[in-house]
Amino acid sequence: MIIHVVQPGETTNEIAKQYGISEERLILDNEIQNPDNLAVGETLVILIPQVTYTVQDGGTLSGIANLYGITVLQLLRNNPFLSSREFIYPGETIVISYESQKVGKLSTYGYANPYINTDVLLKTLPFLTYITVYSYTFNDAGNINDIDDEEIIELAKEYQVAPIMMLNPEDINHNSASNTMQNFLMSQESQELFFYNVLNILRSKGYYGVNLNVPYILPQNRDNFVDFMIRFSHLLKNEGFTIVFDTLSLSAFEIMTGIVYEGFDYSKLIQNVDGLFLMTYEWGNYIGIPTGIISFDNIRQYVSEMAERFPAEKMYIGIPILGYMWELPFILGVSRGIAITSNAAVELSKDMGAVIQYDDISKTAYFQYILDREYVVRFRDTRSIKEYLELVNEFGLNGISIWNIMQFYPQLWLVVNSLYDINNIYANNDNP
Repeated sequence: MIIHVVQPGETTNEIAKQYGISEERLILDNEIQNPDNLAVGETLVILIPQVTYTVQDGGTLSGIANLYGITVLQLLRNNPFLSSREFIYPGETIVISYESQKVGKLSTYGYANPYINTDVLLKTLPFLTYITVYSYTFNDAGNINDIDDEEIIELAKEYQVAPIMMLNPEDINHNSASNTMQNFLMSQESQELFFYNVLNILRSKGYYGVNLNVPYILPQNRDNFVDFMIRFSHLLKNEGFTIVFDTLSLSAFEIMTGIVYEGFDYSKLIQNVDGLFLMTYEWGNYIGIPTGIISFDNIRQYVSEMAERFPAEKMYIGIPILGYMWELPFILGVSRGIAITSNAAVELSKDMGAVIQYDDISKTAYFQYILDREYVVRFRDTRSIKEYLELVNEFGLNGISIWNIMQFYPQLWLVVNSLYDINNIYANNDNP
């Protein structure tokens, strides 16, 4: 796997010839929308096919997979353009394998909203171990809202992806989730109703397990929270639900200072959950210190300390694939970052004629442009993704979690697929 940074004047044809692949394959793998208009500084992933197959009359994906002793899911990972297609056609070239040395296995976890585009979902599912529909919420009385998630759950199961129910405390005023959680933890009656409601949803909708995302827990409630998680985990496991994730969302300040460890008995907590997500996401509109501008060494140090304290094989590192654009000058606590996908950031750089730069300290791509005012856009490109993925192997983590999968990010999955075999909990039957 090679990451190519586009230079001034380069064309897809020239880049393809440089690496000995076809221009068609380069465009197809990277889903280049306009091959005649590349952004200076954008990254393209170069994968060199090792074994290919030309489709014959009457050929099917399952037949091709059986011929080469691989799974249909692996065929779809190598050829994502086939995922939303009903048919394959004689003469088409399908990649069976690439010339890439994989460094290990990992589990992948993706977040989707109920309104995700079906074609995007179908292209992404082959790359996932788990999927969650964002999100169920509960109030301090233990009541849980309902969401429209049945279709996503059924499609996930067809692709042998385990659906995980996500729960967030109700946040009516965008800053009240901590209060909801505080009241909830003080009421055994609320917790019992919550347990009852969760089990009903898990059984009726066919979820595999639960991911509980918690806000800041007040110091006086932290022991109560750990006790609650132990009871919750035991209940679910006794009922046959074998996965209980706990999500730890961190701010840039917490990552830089390590203050997250203060006052929490994480050792007891992690003994009773099957996964801990180390998430470093900004969620939509952001005010504060963006994690995208802090040193990547801080993130590595944070992961290193967590891996030393707790079982690394239970941990997932969050890969934030949303970028942000800010109006300049940036004023801490005042400036509001507007979310933008990595694909959209590259297209914006083309529209503005901006050159994409790379900040090796924060491991993020960025560019500036002037419209009515001056703006800066900062996002994670494939170089950034590779840095996060290398943490998995470096510290022996279980895998990665992606916020979010609402748009298909081809380069992300090209890099994942080239470096790792993706774990599948239905390993004995992994054909969709």
